[in-house]
Amino acid sequence: MRIIAGKYRGRVLKTGSGPGYRPATAKVREAVFSMLQARNPEWTSLHVLDLFAGSGALGLEALSRGAAGAVFVEKNPAAAGILRENLQLLNIPGNKAVVVQKDAGKYVGHKAGQSFGLVFVDPPYGMSLLSRVVPKVVDNAWLDSKGVLCAEVEVKLEVFQEEFPGLALIKNKHYGQTRILMWERTS
Repeated sequence: MRIIAGKYRGRVLKTGSGPGYRPATAKVREAVFSMLQARNPEWTSLHVLDLFAGSGALGLEALSRGAAGAVFVEKNPAAAGILRENLQLLNIPGNKAVVVQKDAGKYVGHKAGQSFGLVFVDPPYGMSLLSRVVPKVVDNAWLDSKGVLCAEVEVKLEVFQEEFPGLALIKNKHYGQTRILMWERTS
């Protein structure tokens, strides 16, 4: 897997394998970042929270495009190790990227010490984790007032707007077996 654009464009990332582990494909990452770029983000001041980070492909792509910093949350020790290796391969300093080895739901289950302009939620398929995590992100102020939350889920997952008060759905696109959902903060 390679970084698509920005400072680290073309650099190869390590990935893992295992149950529920499916790195975002280049096509999906390109679509996500095209949707984000259309919103004209100020990358240099944007802080990113990457939940269920896996190898870190989404957060690393944001850092490559100039994001100010990223927090990667990954429970699986092997995946967190691969993510740390990717940060080292790209020479990303510790003040710009932090890996938290913890369950994403528990991580966002308390009031945020910092809010983020961009939150990625990429849970393992088939575990109904989106509806458990996204309300905590909003309720506990992890997403800032003008922030965008982007989720990558299985295409068959039913998502109902009433599950996510405080967010307005702005994108709902399908790419093969993947659905990209993007919300902006309304309150």
